Amino acid sequence: MRGHRQVSATARRHGISRSLLTIWRRQYRNGELGGAGSPAFIPLTIAADPQGTASPAPVPPNPEARVEITLRNGRCVAVPANVCPEALARLLSVVDSR
Repeated sequence: MRGHRQVSATARRHGISRSLLTIWRRQYRNGELGGAGSPAFIPLTIAADPQGTASPAPVPPNPEARVEITLRNGRCVAVPANVCPEALARLLSVVDSR
């Protein structure tokens, strides 16, 4: 936000569209970014299920909830949080192999 910069050059340098950068700048100026509702990391521990009968917890029906997955090859995939596990496995096998 400092100095005179061309929005298109900055967007190109970071691989995003000019319009998205413009929206983010406006949201920042209006105080719409950050705050109490901003995303955050939480600690997570995965433990083996002693009975082997664990089933995934149902995902609340929030159509805007998304999961971002970064693959070993550096690609990043964003999918709805309630994506079908079988469909996700097929998608990831194709995207991760390329």
